[in-house]
Amino acid sequence: MQIASFMVRYLEVVLGELDRMRVARASRGFTARSVRHWPVLAATIGALFIRSYERGERVHLAMLSRGYAGRLPFAAELTATRVQWVRALALPLIAAAGCVAAWMMAS
Repeated sequence: MQIASFMVRYLEVVLGELDRMRVARASRGFTARSVRHWPVLAATIGALFIRSYERGERVHLAMLSRGYAGRLPFAAELTATRVQWVRALALPLIAAAGCVAAWMMAS
């Protein structure tokens, strides 16, 4: 589960890296027009894999240096009280009521 959450978290980072690599190729005048350009695109994917792998290693080492032991630490089981739920739902309920009132007046 943690691996999937990390993957989702760093997907944007990897896509940003891919976009920077695309801009670098375009700034050098590269445009993929035929099958002959596939080796360049394959090299890009390979370089992206290596960069992502190395970034993952650095993130893992940073997590270990901060005390990560394979699972996320929890001090205690956290539960919300009834008052906290009411406070959290108050603003969305007020906004929904305002939208319904505005819709009723417009009709």
